[in-house]
Amino acid sequence: MSTAPTPPSFDEALNAILAQAAGRTTSIDAVPLTQALGCALGGAVRSGVALPPWDNAGMDGYAVQREDVTAASRAMPCTLTVIGESAAGADATMLPTVRSGTALRIMTGAPVPPGADAVIRIEDTDRGLAQVSVFDPRDALGRGNIRPRGEDVAAGSELFARGTTIGAAHLGVLASIGAHTVSVHRAPRVAIVSGGDELVMLDRFAEVEAGRRIVSSTSYALPALLRSAGAEVHTSPLVPDTLEALTAALAAALDQGCDLLITTGGVSVGAHDYTREALAALGGTQTFWRARIRPGGPIGTGTVRGVPWIGLPGNPVSTMVTGSLFAWPLVRALGGHAQVKPLRLPVRMLDTADTAAPLTHFLRVVLQNGADGVPEARLAGAQGSNLLRTMALANALLVVPPEIARTESGMLLTAILLPDVPLMTS
Repeated sequence: MSTAPTPPSFDEALNAILAQAAGRTTSIDAVPLTQALGCALGGAVRSGVALPPWDNAGMDGYAVQREDVTAASRAMPCTLTVIGESAAGADATMLPTVRSGTALRIMTGAPVPPGADAVIRIEDTDRGLAQVSVFDPRDALGRGNIRPRGEDVAAGSELFARGTTIGAAHLGVLASIGAHTVSVHRAPRVAIVSGGDELVMLDRFAEVEAGRRIVSSTSYALPALLRSAGAEVHTSPLVPDTLEALTAALAAALDQGCDLLITTGGVSVGAHDYTREALAALGGTQTFWRARIRPGGPIGTGTVRGVPWIGLPGNPVSTMVTGSLFAWPLVRALGGHAQVKPLRLPVRMLDTADTAAPLTHFLRVVLQNGADGVPEARLAGAQGSNLLRTMALANALLVVPPEIARTESGMLLTAILLPDVPLMTS
């Protein structure tokens, strides 16, 4: 398998990995609206109706002709005859016409009657039922507390573009235009193959207690991360450290059908690192197998049997860091999402940290609000690639470029938000 002569930088590696989604986005299916949350739209959505469907009141009060009330004051209120009421849900075609000298009681959201061009809020009147006195005309100015038809959505307009990720508010808007079903990209099917003779699942925890094995924490953490990206994840049983076993496991995962194959471990230069050989045996090609980053330098990517492959490193933190930086965006791209990369933002580092090697380092940090509005970053704890707890405590990765060997308190850097972690601050 070919290798790049020089390991790529972080951005070069990310772009190479995302390029594998070109022409490979998942198929588009029509699903009930209630099942569309988190999916990417398969096409642009246009509205056949206007929202709101009629001019409606923005306040409880009285619908009036603004010329009647512009000169009103507390000393000389304007008195109008009340000719009816418009409540939320009223039939706009049955409302009487407001003419000069008259007013109509109206509730928030109710249709504005013909003839009215302003709504005076009830607090600026004497709340009369047969007649009403208006003593403050401020609400007759500007838009006059009237929400015009089509202000939110014009009939025939594009609501959302293809690739839009459907959130809770999107569901509300789509329901408002009568979208019983929506066309979305199918969830990408991701197959994960992991191995290591030292690893066991939780059903063999007695061997961990006896000091003979360790739990494969990645087998629990990585699928959860990828599901948060919208993937349908299948995890193969842990594979023994032999070339034959790994080749067979990869072949089985491909035979079952997947949109993305992910391996963990086995991409470094150890005596039992067989991933590249196993992929070669299956006809795979490799774009690169190492990047100029830490943690996660031993990361590879390529294709096998026409399926994109990412080889993540085996150390738990390295797996989760590279899973967040590379696998999560690729899953999003395969799933048709327009926005695939986690958010980057400027932050102020408050701790010192040494980064000796000339690589791009990703430090696990906790972001909090700064007094001047700039987010502040503190180390989540020790940064060893086997220390998964600090990954759980972090909500972002601080990007330390290769030319910086030591971060100092007050230094302005960039952080990448961890995509599956809510950004909560005190």
